[in-house]
Amino acid sequence: MDHDKYFHSFTQGIRHAFAHVVITLLAVGIAFSLPMIAEYILFYWPKIEGNPQLLMITEISFATVLVLLFNFSKISWDGWRSMRMNKIASLVYAREGRGWMSRWRERDMRKKIVSVRDGYIMSITGYDTFRSENCELQQQALDMAYEIRVMLANPYGKGVAGRVQSLDDPETMLQAYRHETEVSIAYLRKLAAAGKKVTLKFYEEPPFWKLVVTGEYVWVQYCHDGHEVKTQPEYVFGLQHGNPQWGFFAPFYKYFLDQWNDPRHPEFNFETSELVLRNGEGNEIQRTVFPPQGEEGWMENGWASGLVVNG
Repeated sequence: MDHDKYFHSFTQGIRHAFAHVVITLLAVGIAFSLPMIAEYILFYWPKIEGNPQLLMITEISFATVLVLLFNFSKISWDGWRSMRMNKIASLVYAREGRGWMSRWRERDMRKKIVSVRDGYIMSITGYDTFRSENCELQQQALDMAYEIRVMLANPYGKGVAGRVQSLDDPETMLQAYRHETEVSIAYLRKLAAAGKKVTLKFYEEPPFWKLVVTGEYVWVQYCHDGHEVKTQPEYVFGLQHGNPQWGFFAPFYKYFLDQWNDPRHPEFNFETSELVLRNGEGNEIQRTVFPPQGEEGWMENGWASGLVVNG
C-alpha cells in the first residue's frame, strides 16, 4: 500500500515537472516571437491601414482564423468530454446499420478478441447472431469459444405471442420466429456434436435485451416493441480491469447470469428434443416435448402442457 502511494506521488511529480517545462518553452517561444510581431505592426500595418481593400481582406482573414480556432477548440473539448463519458460507461463500440466505417471498426475489434473461452447469448431466436452476415465478429468469437450458453425466447409462449402483436403481420412473424428458432437449434446441435460444450435454455418472458457476451465484451441491443431487433442500434461495453465497477459490462453480465440461474427456465436436451425443468437444487422435476404437440394447451399451461416425466 505504501509502495502504491509512493509510486502515485512520484508519477504526479513527473507530470507536474513536465507541465512546467511545456509552459516555460511556450513562454520562451512567445518572447522570441514578440520582435517579429512588433516588426509586422510597425512596418506592414501602416501600409494596410492606408489600403481599404487590403484592410478588409486582413480583417476577414483574421476573423476566419478566430472562428476556426474557436470551432476547433470546441470540437476538441466535446471530443475529450465524449471520450471521458465513454470511458466511464465502458462503451468501446457502437453501430447503427452496417457501412464501411462499421466494418473498419470491426476489424479493429477483431484484434481485441484474440481468444474467447466462453460465449453467452440471450436473444429472441438467435438466428441473427448465428447466421446473419451482420454478426461476423460475434460468430468469429463463438467459433473460438469452448463453452456456449444460449437463452432463447420460447416461440410458443406468451412472451413471443405478445411481442409479434406489435409488429407488422403478426402471424407471419410468429411463424418466422419459430422457423428461426429451429434453425438455431440445428446450428447449436452441430456445435455440440463437434465437441463444444453447448447449453440451451428457453425463457417465457417478453424479450427485453439481446445480449452476446464474448470474453470481456458484451454486445447489447434493446428489443423495442414494434421494431425488429436487427434494425436497432448495437452497443459494445468492455470490462475495465483497473475499475471493474465502472461501466455497463458488469450489470449486463450479471443480468445474463441471473436469468441463466433462474430455475424457471428449462434446459433443452439435444438428444431427446425435450425441455428439462429443474428445481433450485438442480434436480429434474419435469420434462416436456419441444416443439409442443398442442399449441393452445401450451399457451394456457406453459411448460406443464407437454408433461412427460415428473419426479
